[in-house]
Amino acid sequence: MSKDNIGSSMEDFLEEEGVLEESRRQAIKEVVAWRLAQAMKEKNISKSRLAVLLQTSRTQVDRLLDPENDVTLGSLQRAASMLGLRVTIDLV
Repeated sequence: MSKDNIGSSMEDFLEEEGVLEESRRQAIKEVVAWRLAQAMKEKNISKSRLAVLLQTSRTQVDRLLDPENDVTLGSLQRAASMLGLRVTIDLV
């Protein structure tokens, strides 16, 4: 191991590899999907029930909960609202 790497952070490494922003985007999508799934468990709401509440299909709910998919902010807000959550965005 070279001394150049001592003390560097994961963020520094990802930036050097050119994947920092994509890694951040993916992490955010995974946390959002996880939090929605947790809220569904806490409230005992199935995917089918959430689809009915959102007036959409079960397939669309699957897409919403899959971090590999891109979903709109509006879709996230509607789902969060049905689960008693709200979406907030901070620009820093």
